[in-house]
Amino acid sequence: MMEMQTEIPVKFTDTAIIEIRRLFENKMEGSEKLLRVGVKGGGCSGLSYLLEMDEKTERDEVFEVGGIPCIIDPAHSMYLFGMEIDWKNGLDARGFIFNNPNASATCGCGTSFAV
Repeated sequence: MMEMQTEIPVKFTDTAIIEIRRLFENKMEGSEKLLRVGVKGGGCSGLSYLLEMDEKTERDEVFEVGGIPCIIDPAHSMYLFGMEIDWKNGLDARGFIFNNPNASATCGCGTSFAV
């Protein structure tokens, strides 16, 4: 059994939770993959957001948002703590929107940031 983190590092809006649940329904049965929230180097601002289904490593911390099991590398927490992830499905925007209070700058597309 996985030990859950008591403090949730990242928040999801209701619309983001609905979309993530929809994506999880389409994953393969018996898969051990969880939702990974993280960062990686790259993008026009220096760091890009990572939101993908992945397997838990020994290093990962586990938390749950709206019944969705999530994992995060503790080294990424300082960049993401307090961030809110939203889902938009309109004419002006479609996809996950990252509202990160730790970002000092973001790119025009909203998928990369600097601290």
